[in-house]
Amino acid sequence: MLSLVLPKGSLERATLELFEDADLAVSRSSSVAYKASIDDPRIDQVRILRPQEIPRYVADGLFDVGITGRDWIEETESKVESLGRLHYSKATARPVRIVVAVPADSPVERVEDLHQGVRVASEYPGLTKRYFQGLGIEAEVSLSHGATEAKVPDIVDAIVDLTETGSALRAAGLKVVGEILTSHTELIANPAALADPEKAHAMAQLKTLLDGALEARGKVLVKLNVGADDLDAVIAILPSMKAPTVSALHRGGGFAVETVVPKAEINILIPALRDAGASDILELDLAKIVH
Repeated sequence: MLSLVLPKGSLERATLELFEDADLAVSRSSSVAYKASIDDPRIDQVRILRPQEIPRYVADGLFDVGITGRDWIEETESKVESLGRLHYSKATARPVRIVVAVPADSPVERVEDLHQGVRVASEYPGLTKRYFQGLGIEAEVSLSHGATEAKVPDIVDAIVDLTETGSALRAAGLKVVGEILTSHTELIANPAALADPEKAHAMAQLKTLLDGALEARGKVLVKLNVGADDLDAVIAILPSMKAPTVSALHRGGGFAVETVVPKAEINILIPALRDAGASDILELDLAKIVH
């Protein structure tokens, strides 16, 4: 039913891990193969291609649905429909930023301080030209095919580059003086495919699985038993998505309590629950959380 295109390169590993977690494991003949498959009746074919190309391919109807970054959607000005953000990236769950950077010792503190005719290198020439035009700054923009940060100051005066943590820019002796775009990973669809009710329903179901897998990351299920006298004390320190589930044990033996909590808090929470009177405490991994 659906033709799907996934990103190759920096997002590739994180994307394949997400699909694995969502029970949509991607199979291919080798780690460098561009053709792949997913054992799911809703997905007919899978390709793994550069994220720069994916918005245009989806817009042109070569694929029904794909994953790419908002940066490449804006750079290519592709007419696609966003099915929503997927909160993951190559290294963290944070979005990436497209920024303007100059040498750290430059007197420039804001983009507006750059002179007319400024030389700028970027992998995003279209986005960069439109940005500087919007500020009324005449810029000589050249396409960079990589190692963009190495081109300052000998080849260009400034760069427009993607950063997730900022560490690579700082290591290259650069500082950020402006931000063009915050880019999330997105699930995008061809408008004509999305207008097909059957395909739209299949896309929504895939998004549910992907969102559920992402939501479960960093969370665990905690189950415990507690006596009636200690129930209020335990509930008072127990976080939850809505409210803990509490059910009576057989023959009035107390209560069983369960809730979902952040994994990062579990080392503090379990001893505190024990101190408050909880017993038989279980910590269980989660595969998906679907709201």
